[in-house]
Amino acid sequence: MVHTTDSAGPLAGVRVIDLSTVVMGPYAAQILGDLGADVIKIESPADTVRVGQYRTTPGMTPLNLNVNRNKRSVALNLKDAGERARALELIGTADVLITNMRPGALKRLGMTYEDLAEANPGLVYAHAQGFRGDSDRAGNAAYDETVQAASGLVDIANRALGTPVYLPTILGDKVSSLTIVYGVLAALVHRNRTRQGQRIEIPMTDTLIAFNLVEHLSGHVFEPAQGPTGFPLSMNKGHRAVRTRDGLACVIPYNPRNFRDFFAAAGRPDLAEDPRVNGEAIDGADHEALAELIDECAPALTTAEWTEVCAKHSIPMAPVLELDHAEDDDYVREGHLLDTVEHPTEGPIRTVGIPVKFSATPGSIRRLAPVAGQDTDEVLAELATR
Repeated sequence: MVHTTDSAGPLAGVRVIDLSTVVMGPYAAQILGDLGADVIKIESPADTVRVGQYRTTPGMTPLNLNVNRNKRSVALNLKDAGERARALELIGTADVLITNMRPGALKRLGMTYEDLAEANPGLVYAHAQGFRGDSDRAGNAAYDETVQAASGLVDIANRALGTPVYLPTILGDKVSSLTIVYGVLAALVHRNRTRQGQRIEIPMTDTLIAFNLVEHLSGHVFEPAQGPTGFPLSMNKGHRAVRTRDGLACVIPYNPRNFRDFFAAAGRPDLAEDPRVNGEAIDGADHEALAELIDECAPALTTAEWTEVCAKHSIPMAPVLELDHAEDDDYVREGHLLDTVEHPTEGPIRTVGIPVKFSATPGSIRRLAPVAGQDTDEVLAELATR
C-alpha cells in the first residue's frame, strides 16, 4: 500500500472488471482505480503488456507496472467452461466492465452486452475497439500506428514535417483511454439517476479523428470551405523547440510585446523595431519567418536565463524535460509526478503520480501492479460472501 489518504477516493464503492489487454483498456481501468474504484483484472498470463523486459518476475514489465496498479489480478481461462462461469459471476457483481475483445470472441464467450445485461441490468459496459462497430472496418486489427494513419494524424505530420511519421507515443491508445473514462463516468451518473446501465462503444479511430479535428478542421469548418485544413500555427515549419546556450526550451513569444521583449533580452534591439512585431497582432503569414529569428536569438542566453526573462515579461516558455532526468526536475518532484516506491516482488520502482487533484476526495495509489493471478483466491472467495 502506498500514497494512501484519508479519502477512499470519489469512486469508492464502484467495482470495475477489467477484461482488456494492451494499453487502452488497462490504462482507463487504472485511472478509475486511482480514483477509488475496486478494479479486478481478469487476465491470462499471455497479456501483451506482460511481454517484454523484466527485472525479477517474468511478466512484470515496465508497461505492466505502469497500467495495472490499483487492481487485483484474477487468472481465469475463459475458454474453460468452469472458469468462464466464475468470470461471469464476477461480472455479475460489477458496476462497470471494460473490454477490448473483438465482437466475435465476446459472442462466443457469451459476454456481449445483451448476454450480461440480462443478469446485471445496471452494468456499464465499455467496449473499446479500433474501428466503429457498424463500419466495414469493424473486424480489422488496429494498432496505434493504424489509428494514427486512419485518423489523419500521419497526414498532419507529413504536411508539417515533410515526412509521414507516426508520433513517437501511443497517442491513439491513451486518448481513447481518457475517452473510456469520461464515457464510463457519464454512464454511471445516468445509472445513478435511472438504475439503468448501458453499452458504450469507444472506437479508437473515431476518437482520434474527433481529437485531431478540434483545431485541424480549420477552414473546412465552413461550408463551402474558406481555407485549407490544418491549424496554421502548429503546421508552421518553425513550430519547434529552440536551442538555448546550454540546452533546449520552448520559447513562444505570442504577441507583439512578447516579441519585442524577447528580442531586447537577446541583445537584438534592431529586431525589436521590426514592423512585423509592432502592430496590434502578429500576422499569421509572418510566423514562419519570426520562428527563424527566435531560433537565431535563443542561443544568446542559457535556459535558466530565459526562464527568468520569460517569467518577468510573461512570455510563454518552458524548459524541455529530458525523460532520462525527469525524476530530478523540480516541478516533477514537488508534484510527486514520479516517486520511488517499494514493490512487493520487484523491489524499488518508479511510479507515476495521479495528475488530478481533488480537494475533498483525492485519489490514491493503494496497490502496485500485481503479478498475474496473485489475487485469484481472495477475489473468488469473496463471491461466496456476496
